[in-house]
Amino acid sequence: MTALARSSDRRLDMTSLRLFVAVAEAGSIAQAAQRENIAASAVSKRVAELEAALGTALLYRQARGVTLTPAGQSLLHHARNVLYGLDQLHGELSEYASGVRGHVRMHASMSAIVQFLPEDLGRFVHGHPQVKIDLEEHLSSEVERAVLEGAADLGICNTGSGASTLQLRPYREDHLALIAPPGLVPKARAAIHFVDTLDYDHVGLHAGSSIALAMHQAAAQAGRSVRLRIRVTGLDAMCRMIANGLGVGVMPQRAFDLVHGASALRCIPLQDDWARRRISLVARDFASLPVTARALVEHLTAAGKA
Repeated sequence: MTALARSSDRRLDMTSLRLFVAVAEAGSIAQAAQRENIAASAVSKRVAELEAALGTALLYRQARGVTLTPAGQSLLHHARNVLYGLDQLHGELSEYASGVRGHVRMHASMSAIVQFLPEDLGRFVHGHPQVKIDLEEHLSSEVERAVLEGAADLGICNTGSGASTLQLRPYREDHLALIAPPGLVPKARAAIHFVDTLDYDHVGLHAGSSIALAMHQAAAQAGRSVRLRIRVTGLDAMCRMIANGLGVGVMPQRAFDLVHGASALRCIPLQDDWARRRISLVARDFASLPVTARALVEHLTAAGKA
């Protein structure tokens, strides 16, 4: 082992790595110090010690903050992996110590949460009462990013783009439909192409949602635009807006069946290929997940096939 390697082993402690990641994410030593509740001089000293131990500069120091050198970019990638693994170790062992036999951090899209997860997770927890599941709702793109960065062990989201670098496993499929007030769309229409809805005002979801992105892409391909009248953050709110004459909307058919209540709204399946969507389980590496998370993956995979 070289002298540099021995020095690096001594100086690459977890606290220094966490502070370096904080600086990289904040883009400023001062902001990282504030976030970590530590003096800026102490953060600066830790980063300088890392640079000395590794024999290379990690940061470009500028008047308005810092940016990463190529070596800093490499260290950030590896530091995140090391800290992710350490957090997993601490988290899982602490759960065992407190009597809980596992802990799974999961992020999922609204469509997955509304349509499938209550029943599927309910059955899993019933069979594993000492397992703790932390579930957060996010946009599909945010779900993938959280898993990639280690903020979640497991994600469930729409993966229609096929651009994900994560490992995927099939979970469920859904079918988008036009939701319209009675009388607006001729009753003879048992299905409809999305382009034929563009003459109506639309009640839309968050601009970054997979449904909104697919709608705007389909409209652009037809040389049209979506006449968006209002955005809402939930499917039940969308139904209420449509029921009160504010336009039409697009949501999964099964979600409509679950949230529309006693309203007289019509649900007309979209005929477009993109309206049939894959909802996938995503992870950085399914094989390296903790035992409890792997059991949950197997349960959800089986539930999707049932």
